[in-house]
Amino acid sequence: MSIDDEEKDEGRDEALQHAFAKTRKSLIARLENWEDQRTWDEFYQTYWRLIYSVAIKAGLRNEEAFDCVQETILSIAKQSKKNLYDPKQGSFKTWLMNMTRWRINDQFRKRRKDTAMTGGDWENDRKTAVIDRVEDPEGDLLSRLWDVEWKKNLADAALARVKAQVSPKQYQIFDCYVVKQWDAARVREKLNVSMAQVYLAKHRVGAVLKRELAKLEEQNDAG
Repeated sequence: MSIDDEEKDEGRDEALQHAFAKTRKSLIARLENWEDQRTWDEFYQTYWRLIYSVAIKAGLRNEEAFDCVQETILSIAKQSKKNLYDPKQGSFKTWLMNMTRWRINDQFRKRRKDTAMTGGDWENDRKTAVIDRVEDPEGDLLSRLWDVEWKKNLADAALARVKAQVSPKQYQIFDCYVVKQWDAARVREKLNVSMAQVYLAKHRVGAVLKRELAKLEEQNDAG
């Protein structure tokens, strides 16, 4: 990856983080009367990118995708208060996927209504979606997409937790060497560290990452 590509990625990440913060603030405001606000904030931090990514790849626009994130988590929070999720009926992963699917469909219906009111062409607008009509009875397309994004999100969520547990320097080395896959010589030169520091960071941070991934997988298996 070139420096220009890295800068573009950083720019996109910055814009995404700004929208994330705005959506999170709005969500928490709507949950302000709940005693377990911190729990839902952590839930949002863990799963927002998964829901957002799937919504975007299903064909929603950026603002629609963030609305989908917020409405999905609000729906889950409301169901949780009523204990509507039963682990015996299926995995948390599948349950979250279905909750997301319904909110994606809500956004498409809202777009169709808004388009009709403004005299737009809903049928042509629909064709821009990667997943045309997410109401697919079999759910094969969305399920495959969900599986890919689920694995990626678990890794990203674990990395976020790791970042809070190791030194900034060790995380920076690990990020460059393991995540961005720079070669060791480039890491040493760019970060002004020794080869021993590079390999030590890979080992130590990697061990923490493996532990956090196991915790997340255990939490999800437990529902």
